[in-house]
Amino acid sequence: MKTIKAGLVGITGYAGMELARLLAGHPQMRLVMACSRAESGKRLGQFYPFLEGLPGSDVVISVFEAAEAARCCDVVFLAVPAGTAMEMAHDLLHAGVKVVDFSADFRLRDAATYEEWYKGTHSQRALLSQAVYGLPEIYAAEAARASLIANPGCYPSSVILGLYAALRHRLIQTDGIVVDAKSGTSGAGRKAAVPTLFCEVADTFRAYGLPGHRHTPEIEQELSLLAGQELRVSFNPHLVPMNRGILSTIYTKLADPAMTLDQVHDIFCQTWQDSPWVRVLPKGALPETRFVRGSMFCDIGLVVDSRTGRLTILAAIDNLCRGASGQALANANLMCGLPVQTGLEHLAPLA
Repeated sequence: MKTIKAGLVGITGYAGMELARLLAGHPQMRLVMACSRAESGKRLGQFYPFLEGLPGSDVVISVFEAAEAARCCDVVFLAVPAGTAMEMAHDLLHAGVKVVDFSADFRLRDAATYEEWYKGTHSQRALLSQAVYGLPEIYAAEAARASLIANPGCYPSSVILGLYAALRHRLIQTDGIVVDAKSGTSGAGRKAAVPTLFCEVADTFRAYGLPGHRHTPEIEQELSLLAGQELRVSFNPHLVPMNRGILSTIYTKLADPAMTLDQVHDIFCQTWQDSPWVRVLPKGALPETRFVRGSMFCDIGLVVDSRTGRLTILAAIDNLCRGASGQALANANLMCGLPVQTGLEHLAPLA
């Protein structure tokens, strides 16, 4: 059984930490390179004591060099900020290394849209057509043939999975969709900043990034492809005082106001019956973030209000696993010829 050698650039963030945890338990993929300019020279098990004694703990953190990555890695994960990954990805791909990018640098198919929302020049426009949007339930076949994966954002993962069945089967009107999403504070990253200090987030609840959060064009891009027409949504994120998890409550109008919950539920169940990570909950049950914590599950709950003709879809995911590192690992599995679920077959802890 061949061992797949993996590198990780950006080991110090929450996504990097989560990916190191997942790779330590992977049966065929081993972390052989971990990069951070600030923490270079430290042994990974020293920097993350929870990894001590596990595979990868003896890796010495280094400064990223594309030539060294090409020498020792089959696949490299780029857990770095938007604007930083594009040049790294170019150099790695040129050297024949597969790349999974956590940033937004390759998620948007149109470079002008990227530059408008991320306020920077896209220097690798030629790579945009090569990048596969890495939502496995929709693009698994494309990911298996890809060398560059654009790992989806956490909020978009929940919203796209939540709306997929409704748009695919034309259950809803495509205008007036409102997404009211809440995330734990790890979604803001690990860098120290006043808005995410404990005293700033504990015992309070606030919206942020309104009305132009950067995940909006990513959501609209993928939903428009599903709907077969240009689609606009009102995306409204909130920060809640918990470590991890996302709950997206999606308000839509039924195309046929006479549709019943039984009918909608049946269609959702049929759509996702072959996708073990998407769980359509029993009628009347609503998802909670604690039941998906640390897992790849997306739990979907449905509410049909016959009085208003609305279908409300609730989708819960773990922002660090399903919304970032676990999804990245699933994509790497596909790229490297492994079953998508390899190393990701664990259940969520309840505490």
